[in-house]
This record gives sequence, C-alpha cells and structure tokens, in this order.
Amino acid sequence: MRRVAIRGLLSRKLRSALTAFAIILGVAMVSGTLVLTDTIEKAFDSIFSSSYAQTDAVVSGKKLVEWSQTGKATVSPDLLRRVQALPEVEAAAGTILDMSGDSNQAKILDRDGEAIQGNNPTFGLGVDPGDETFNPFRLVEGDWASGPNEVVIDLGTADAEGFRVGEQVQVAGEGPVRSFTLAGIVRFGDVDSLGGATIALFDVATARQVLDKTGFDAVAVAARDNVSAERLIDAIGVALPDSVEVKTGSEQAAEDGEGVGEFVTFIRYFLLAFGGIALFVGAFVIFNTLSITVAQRTKELATLRTLGASRRQVLRSVVLEGAILGVVASAVGLGFGVLIAKGLTALMRAVGLELPQASMVFATRTAVAAMLTGTIVTLVASVWPAVRATRISPISAVREGGMVVKKPSRKTLVIGLVLSALSVAGLVNGTLGNDVSALVRVLGIAGGVLGLFIGIALIAPRLIRPLARLVGLPGARLGGTAGRLAQQNAIRDPGRTASTAAALMIGLTLVSFVAVFGKALLASDESNLRKQLGTSHVITSQSGWDTVPVGAGEAAAGAAGVELASSIRGDRAQLTGGGEVDVSGVDPATIGRAYNFEWIEGSEAALASLASGGAVVREGLELPGGGKAGVGDRIGFLTPAGKRVETVVHGVYEKHGDLDQLLGQVVLSQAAFDRSFPRPADLLTLVQADSTAGLEHALVAYPDAKLQTGEAFIASWTKWLTDVMSLFYVLLALSVIVSLFGMVNTLVLAVFERTRELGMLRAVGMTRRQVRRMIRHEAVVTSLIGAALGLPLGVALGALVTQSLSQYGVSFSLPVVPLVAFVVVAIVAGIAAAVLPARRASRLNVLEALQYE
Repeated sequence: MRRVAIRGLLSRKLRSALTAFAIILGVAMVSGTLVLTDTIEKAFDSIFSSSYAQTDAVVSGKKLVEWSQTGKATVSPDLLRRVQALPEVEAAAGTILDMSGDSNQAKILDRDGEAIQGNNPTFGLGVDPGDETFNPFRLVEGDWASGPNEVVIDLGTADAEGFRVGEQVQVAGEGPVRSFTLAGIVRFGDVDSLGGATIALFDVATARQVLDKTGFDAVAVAARDNVSAERLIDAIGVALPDSVEVKTGSEQAAEDGEGVGEFVTFIRYFLLAFGGIALFVGAFVIFNTLSITVAQRTKELATLRTLGASRRQVLRSVVLEGAILGVVASAVGLGFGVLIAKGLTALMRAVGLELPQASMVFATRTAVAAMLTGTIVTLVASVWPAVRATRISPISAVREGGMVVKKPSRKTLVIGLVLSALSVAGLVNGTLGNDVSALVRVLGIAGGVLGLFIGIALIAPRLIRPLARLVGLPGARLGGTAGRLAQQNAIRDPGRTASTAAALMIGLTLVSFVAVFGKALLASDESNLRKQLGTSHVITSQSGWDTVPVGAGEAAAGAAGVELASSIRGDRAQLTGGGEVDVSGVDPATIGRAYNFEWIEGSEAALASLASGGAVVREGLELPGGGKAGVGDRIGFLTPAGKRVETVVHGVYEKHGDLDQLLGQVVLSQAAFDRSFPRPADLLTLVQADSTAGLEHALVAYPDAKLQTGEAFIASWTKWLTDVMSLFYVLLALSVIVSLFGMVNTLVLAVFERTRELGMLRAVGMTRRQVRRMIRHEAVVTSLIGAALGLPLGVALGALVTQSLSQYGVSFSLPVVPLVAFVVVAIVAGIAAAVLPARRASRLNVLEALQYE
C-alpha cells in the first residue's frame, strides 16, 4: 500500500503540486517569521552586548517609566569623579549612550536641508574619543569626533546620503541647526545597521551641549584586577543619590533588552497568527482535494479491496499520501521561509518600521516547528477523506457510471448549526460580556471565530443552490450556454463548491472585518481630534511623535500673521500609588483658546490655577485609593528624573475617545512642567494664523519642525491606523492566495472528472472559447459564493466588536468602497484561478475525451 500511495502521488503530479502549494505558503510564513524574529533578536543582542562588553558596572538614573520624552535622571560630573576615585575602580567614564527613550535626539540633515528620519529613531550620542574602553562603536573610516565642531555618523546614513569624511554635515539637536565637520564613519559593534535609525556621534562634552544635558546618561566602570562584580557594586552603591542606581554590565544589558524582547515576541506571535490563518485555509484546500481525489479513485480503491486490501490498509494508504505531501511541502516551505523573511523585512520597511540588520539566523527550532506544523495540519486534513475511502465497497469496482454526488446530510447541517450557535455565543461573551477575564475573552473570540468558520463551512452546502443561482445570474444571462452550464456545474456538487468557496470565505471575512473595524476606529479618531483642536495650524516634528525644540514654538509665536501659538509639552510619570500617567505642560494664558475644553468639573477659570501650581485632569484618572480624580483631590507623581510632584486638581475635562489625545491625563503649567522634567521640549504647538509665510520663515532654523493645517495634521496623526490596516491586508492576502490554489486544484480535478462530458460538448458544437468561458464563469461563481459568505460575516464581526467599543466613542460605519473592492478582488481571483484549468479543458482531444473513463 506504500507503493500505491507513492505511485498515486507521482501519477497525479499537477494536482499534488497544487495541493502542496497550499501548505508551502503557510509553512513559509511560519518559518519566515521565526527566521526574521530570531535575526532581529540576534541583532539587538549584539547591540546590547557590544554596549557593555568591557563594562563591569553601570551607574545610571533609575528607570521609573517605560518610555520617556525627557529622559531619566542624569549622573552628575561630581559623582563621576567620586566613582573614579574609588580604589576598586580601574577606569570610569561618563557616556551619552541612552537609546531607551527620546532624550537623545539629534537629526542629521540631508543635502537638501531636510531631516533624515522616515519613521525611525534619530540618535545623538557621545563617547570619549581618547578612550575606547567603553565605546560600543567601531570606526569604519576617519577618526573619532573631538571638539565642538566635529561629528561622526553611522555607516548606513553615510552610504545612503553619500556623505564623505571631511565635508560639512548639518545636525539639529535641542536648538537650531548647527554645522559640523564629518570626522569619521562608524558601525555599531558587529551589527550591519540599526535599521533606519541615524546616529550623530560627538565627544561627550559636545553631546551634552547639543542635547542640553547637565550630566551624563551613565557612568561606565571597569573594575581593577581581582575585584569581583559584587564588591564593585557595593563600593559604588555607598556614594549614590536616590535617583541613581548601579548595576553590573550584564544586568544593564538585560534591562535594555527587556523592551526589545517584548517587542520581538509581539512581532513573532503577530506574524505567526497570519501563518496560522494561511495553514487553516490550506487545511480546507487539502481536505477538498483529497475528498475529490478519493471520489475519483472509487474504482481504483474498490479494486484494491477486491484484491484483498483491508479497510485499514486503504485508510493508511490515503493518510500516507497526506503525510508524504505534508512532509515534502513543509520542507519546500521551510526553504521558502528565507524569502518570506526578506519579504516581511521589506513590508515592515514599507510601513516605516526598519529593523537592525544582522546575518540571518536559521535555528533548529525553526526547522522542527515548520516541519511539524505543516505535516500535522496535512495529516489532520486528510483523516476524514481517508475514513471515507474505507467505506468504498468492493462491488464499486464493477459498477458503471460516473461518480455519485451525495446530497448534503442532515447530520452535517445540525452539527454546523450547533457549532455556529456556540461560536456566536462565545463571540458575544468575549466582546460584550461583563466581568470576563482577559484569557476567557481572548479564548472566546479566537475560538468563536474559528468555530464559526467551520460551522458555516458545514452549513454552506445547503446554501450553494440559492447562492449559485443568485451570483451566477449575470453570467447565465450574459454568458449564453457557457454561463448557464457554469451555474449548473457549481450547483451539481454542493459539498465540493462549498468547501472550495469556504477557503476564500475565510480570507474575505478577515479583510472585510479589518475594513469595518478600521473605518470605525479611523472615523472615531478623526472626529475626536477635530473636537479637541481649536486652531488653524499645528506644528509637530516630521515624524509626528518626536519632540520639537522649545525654540520652534517660541519662534512661531513671534512670526508675522500669527494670532496665537500655544505649545504643549509632554512626558510620562509614575503615579503615586502605582501606574503610569501622561503629563502635559501648557501655557495657561493661551491653551484655553487653542484647545477645546469641555468641562465635567470646573470651568475655564481652572486654567488660571495652573499658574499657581494647580492641575486639571482628564476624566477617568484613577486615584491610588480608588475612585476617579475630581476637583479638590491631591495627586502626586514621580517624574522620569526622580523629582516628586504634588498638586491639587482644579478641573476635570472631558476626554474625546481613547486613541489620540492632544493633552495628557494631568495638565500642569509649562513653568511647573519645566521645573520637574529635565530638558523640556514641545510635542505640539497649536497655531492660529491668517497666513503661513511668516511661520515658514520663522521655522527655517528648525528643519524637523513640520507646519500643517489642522486637517492635514489630523490625517497625519491618524495615518498609523491606515498603515496598520494596509499591513493586515497584505498579510491576509496570503490566505487569499492559498485559497486561490485550492480553487485551481478543484477546477483542474473537475476538468479531469468531466473529460467525457467536455468531449461531448465539443462534439455537439461548443467551441474552445466557450469551454474556456464556461470554466471561467464557474470559477467566478465559486469566488462570488465565497464573497457572499465571507463579506457579511466579516461585516457582522466588525459590527459586534465595534458595538463592544461604543462606550469609547467608536461607532459602526459601513466601508462601502472597500467591500465593493473585495468583491472585485474575488472576481479577479476566480478568473485568475481558471486560467490553467480553462486552458487544459479547451485543449482536450475530442475523440480521446469521448473514450475517457
């Protein structure tokens, strides 16, 4: 029976290859994801290990918040001198190397005077040019920057912009643009690049000046011989203030890598989810193909039974076919994973997420996971067709006539209805249920969607006849005989048509859900931003989320034609009692005219209290002891620099949605903000202006400052949503492509099955063109059935999730244009799937076809 299985696959090379492709793509996505994320981890591990390769201890400000605009507490020069004087210390140097927040920003300008960035970090850093002990960078060309007029830049930026050692390079730090002589070009440790990040590297004194830092980010320490790390840590710890801590180099590297590790884990599971979707669709394709193949091999399998093969042997034969197919397809998919990894890198770059580059990592875990996943999915999908094969009786070997098409069974319908009902219940509980744990919610939604797909696939055969008549009507009327026959062919075997359409249904359900949910979020976010914004123009950084030097806002306020300019500063803080909070610093005299406050408690008069140290808070701010903050409550927080702030609430303003907010949860005066947060910088400047000529002239010295109209600002701030939707569409396209192979496979098998019928049609006058048209129409009908099942389901899921978020201002809105586009995509997919089968059908030899059995 093993030989029977192998010969069966070899004798059906085309259908075997088409079936294998369904698994290859899913496995390639899985292996590509693992290769990509392992490579990213290797790159970051190299970055962090290089940073502390010769460092025994690191003295730095305590990390009080996950991400800071203004930075942690700095280490004073006096503390550096005290550390250097310790007998346990061989060497110690102050560094400006913190890349864990936004406190070290320095924009390198291109030859046109525009800031080089895209959506990537722009680091300004500082190292000691005379001591490379604690320097993670490696010179590629030139020398280290020394003195206030020199800079070194990274190799990637130098190559991309064509900068050469000795020429002038412009850099914008915490102030106007300055020109520096390019002293050298570096790389970071063993990493080829830091993705799209740019690095402007100065000596430490210049870096502190450019970045407006009073101290060092950290002090790197090397111990004397025979001094243990524990002894060194104990000796240094005695002299430290409360805002500063000391760790071993390995501990600091691990802390720096924590956030990156979480990010890489998120990317890994996010992409694996799409690989899982592709494999799930592939399982439908395999199930359908093997079911058709078993039906077409009725006489062959019956003959084997007649010759003595047992039911178990027939079962093993069909399962073995699936196993061989799964192993071969998984092996090929594993190889294609390398290409997928490169494609995913390009996709992330296209949406503005460039990642560090290192030599590709192909771990044993990747090969094992990919091979097991593909093989198991194939085996599971082949079990039911194999069971059906065992039910073929020996008498079928001598029975005349074509295959008997079974009617959809009542049992299958009942199972489908029950499964669908349970899945809907799980979805409703997961999205709308109260007091539901996060795990139960996630399992309810994921299990509900998965179960709903299977349930509808089981119900679908009962829906094929009415759906085929509906979606096939235009083809039947316009396509003549070919169109009518195509419609009838789709109805002929409802089970086959349903399982083929179900594969496409899954992809279309998910993309339509993304369209519905994405439009709801986008419309809500845009509406909420319009409610907040009270000026004609907004100044942001070029990226939209970096800070802008305070001088840019001050220059805008003094520009000709400007009626009002109100800057907003911002950062995170650690709320007394636990949790983090967004804090904003505003000008009390102008913010009331620039931002549209809607007061829940208090009034515009509350803004005047900011000048005397008071605060206003956004509704919903939770107090440590429970309850929501209100007028008269005292709140306290610890800034990233370690300064404790206590203030009294004088007003509570209404929040607009839960996405983009122009103001933080706690709003202080700029004077109070600047006293508590180091290196204050603006996130936004809200500007009311009659003309922009004066503004544009005033901002020339600040090339990273971006002036936009209010509507343009809203579009740019919500662009992240459209980018995320585009990313989802591209990744979900993989499942649509898999379903496309399934449709090709079904049509090819149908052509084989109907060879005599096609020969008869040709004999009675049907032309080759009409045969091709008939196959194309049949494919389009199947695709439209998939769309008819998938699009309403996706809209319903989108409406359900949107309803669950209605309390956050998210409302349902039907995205008509994308849904129409998806119908067009379904039609095009059907036409594309029909190309090969239609060509084969039209080229059948009429006489040979009439004699085919």
